[in-house]
Parts: sequence; C-alpha cells; structure tokens
Amino acid sequence: MSDDSEAHRRKRLLYQSRHRGTKEADLILGGFALAHMTSLTADQFAKLEALLEESDPDLMRWIGGRSAPPAVHDNDVFKMICSFKYDLLKN
Repeated sequence: MSDDSEAHRRKRLLYQSRHRGTKEADLILGGFALAHMTSLTADQFAKLEALLEESDPDLMRWIGGRSAPPAVHDNDVFKMICSFKYDLLKN
C-alpha cells in the first residue's frame, strides 16, 4: 500500500473513531485511536476498522461489559480498548 493511501486510511479511521454519534463513544474510541494509531500492527489496524463498522449501542454494551462481544471482535484490540477505557476513568 502506498504511503498516501495508508495516510488516508489512518485519517479516515481517526475521523470515524472521533465522530461516532455519541459523546461516550467519541471519547473512548477517538481517544484510543489517537493514542494507539501509530503503534497498531496492520492486523490490529484491520481489527479496529472492523470494530468501527459496528453500531455505537453494540460497541458501548461490549466495552462497558454489559454483554460479550461476538467472537470475531473478542480480540487483542477490543481488550486494548477496554483497558484504555478503564485508564480514562481512573484519571
């Protein structure tokens, strides 16, 4: 993938993470993307993109622990987001 298309992909993902439609999702997902964007592997980046295809209510139920995520999303990136959420709440 070219540097330009990779940069565009990262910008798109950051925008999608920060403009979800609910303030809580914007803060958690946008903050996570901003903090981890440059350190994610290509595989993790793809997992984050897949998670962002889900609806805010589903994501927030999974992240909040009110229901388990589907197996396809129960991965290292999801666990990183949950950990990031708890770090936000501590500060």
